[in-house]
Amino acid sequence: MSALISAGAAIAAAMGVAATVGLLHNRRAGVLRHTHDPETPSTDTAGLGLSTTNPTIVHFTAVWCGPCAAVRRVIHQVCTDMPQVAHVEVDMDTNPAAARQLSVLSLPTTFIFDADRRQRYRSAGVPKAADLKAALVPLLT
Repeated sequence: MSALISAGAAIAAAMGVAATVGLLHNRRAGVLRHTHDPETPSTDTAGLGLSTTNPTIVHFTAVWCGPCAAVRRVIHQVCTDMPQVAHVEVDMDTNPAAARQLSVLSLPTTFIFDADRRQRYRSAGVPKAADLKAALVPLLT
């Protein structure tokens, strides 16, 4: 009987640890992180079709990616509210070189580039429209 109780306690402890790790991991999902360091040279983005007059949102996606549809809706909303912002969607399966070049390891991944084609923000997961807008407003002036 004590072996059964010990096994149950071990399973409960493992589930608690897994839940904690999952919560900590998901806390960062969709959060925009500032990435531009003026001392670091910009990544070559010539093949992405970035705007040279306004900021560009670059969204890496794939047909099989479920959360990518949610990102697409958020970006559509942002670009509707801010028509001067350009949007480029890159299919990771058809353009793996671009994904490697920007170190995209998971989907969905979203970037914001300024008009000088410098990477300013990066998000893994589904970003909030308000966060994208807040990041874009200073780049429009």
